Amino acid sequence: MSKDITNKSRVSYRDLQEKIEDYRTKRDELNKKTKEYINSLQDIEVEINNSLKTARDVYKKKRDYWNSKVKLLKKKKIEYKNLLDSLIEEKNKVRKHSPGKDNVKRFMSIKQIDRKIENLERRIETDSLNITEENEIVDKIKELAEKKNEQLVAQQNDGSYKIERKIEIVKINLNKIYEQLNKWSNKSQKNHSKMQELYQKANDLKDQKKQMEEELIENKKAADRYHFQFLEAMSQKKRLDKGRRPYKPRGKRGGKRPPKSGYRPPSKDKELLEKIKQDKLATALEKQKAGKKLNLFEARLILEQGK
Repeated sequence: MSKDITNKSRVSYRDLQEKIEDYRTKRDELNKKTKEYINSLQDIEVEINNSLKTARDVYKKKRDYWNSKVKLLKKKKIEYKNLLDSLIEEKNKVRKHSPGKDNVKRFMSIKQIDRKIENLERRIETDSLNITEENEIVDKIKELAEKKNEQLVAQQNDGSYKIERKIEIVKINLNKIYEQLNKWSNKSQKNHSKMQELYQKANDLKDQKKQMEEELIENKKAADRYHFQFLEAMSQKKRLDKGRRPYKPRGKRGGKRPPKSGYRPPSKDKELLEKIKQDKLATALEKQKAGKKLNLFEARLILEQGK
């Protein structure tokens, strides 16, 4: 009977030792995974901050810069459009009260004169002409040149012509403004798109971080459960070890026990441990704020504080 009890005790003790090792191994594996989670979370946090900083300090500033230039140029465009409308209205009024040929016809007449002169000059260069024919062509060119000068003088004295020249200049400037607006708007849109991409990247990373934090909490809970089971098993082992120790007789009654070196009352020990814990927590929070990597103990302190 006694032998059976001893065998059972040995089996139970061996099973307990195996459980202790199993709990320790699983706890340590989960603690290692906890540290990996924490390192990954810190890396993600750094990447989030970098994405947001680049979006704000680089692409948003560039976008706002080009937007401000576009805004000013749009005001200038409105000014030129108003000026163009005013000049067209003024030109129409002048034409109504201006006698003689229509200004457009006069412009066409000058162009026709230029073409005729060019054709005659080309004939002199390319055709086989005698002296008489060549002199006749030269005389025609002179007549056309005089006629052109008369037309130009008439145009310069014509109010409608002066307004038309102003209208042409305004239209040229408006075309340049439209080209510049298109160019600057494209630059603004390009920087806006890059900024939006980085903001979206930061949001995706935040979602990833949130999911990882949830996994970290579950992982820590599992590690804590194994740690609790490990402590209970160790406590049970100590009780069994105490029962297995050989008997040692106590000293005589009234004999003085040797003083324990470094003895502290339990309350003092608790206060000291709590102070150390708070100091470590403060250090861990500072490191987390600075974006530095935390060790496993510091990470656990921060997680326990958040409960």
